[in-house]
Amino acid sequence: MKEKKTLKVTWVRSAIGYNKNQMKIIEALGFKKLNQTRILPDNDSIRGSLHAVAHLVKVEE
Repeated sequence: MKEKKTLKVTWVRSAIGYNKNQMKIIEALGFKKLNQTRILPDNDSIRGSLHAVAHLVKVEE
């Protein structure tokens, strides 16, 4: 059986002072608190969101 690929994403920088849409993306990815880590599926939709907030998060494959 094929394993689904995932990304380990950590929110490392506050969105205060950035565009409000970037905070909405952080919330949509499921983050509640700074330095929280989430395991997210590796698909185009998630990758696009992460690209928009790449300066706020740390991504590990």
